Amino acid sequence: MFEGNTTTQPQPNQEALNAMSPDTRDFYLQRLSAIKSAKGPTVYDKAFATTSKMEKMFYEMGGLLTVGTDPTGNGGTLAGYGNWRAIELLVEAAGFTPLEAIKIATLNGSIALGFDKTIGTIEPGKSADLLIIDGDPSKNISDIRKVLYVFKNGVGYNSKKLFESVKGKVGFN
Repeated sequence: MFEGNTTTQPQPNQEALNAMSPDTRDFYLQRLSAIKSAKGPTVYDKAFATTSKMEKMFYEMGGLLTVGTDPTGNGGTLAGYGNWRAIELLVEAAGFTPLEAIKIATLNGSIALGFDKTIGTIEPGKSADLLIIDGDPSKNISDIRKVLYVFKNGVGYNSKKLFESVKGKVGFN
């Protein structure tokens, strides 16, 4: 949640920028420029580092950590893209392994919602929406962004076509 206000955040993902409506993209890039121009670590930089450590501690103490998009109003958190980044940050900032981050994003979410008997893992008797990824996110967590196809309710969808269909449409308008 705090990364969107930090001076250390990476440059925005080009695909996410392409999905934004022009007014949202302009607002976000102007805000990002102002944030990155700050001198030295800010209160948000410190809060981000602290909350990342707290997430790891919470998990290690038996807490049920989940992943979800948290649109903070800064314009840069888009559904899907924001979830990818949240999963990456579990590895990059909090120190989880890629497999732990994937479990947090899948099984833990189903447990938190009380649906773990029917979803959250791939096994006989459960429903599962599946992704075909061009890579190995268990070794490189950013490979979660390389989705080729999504299967939902037994129907396959071409991810490139889905992303193209929302290009320039996500945002304030």
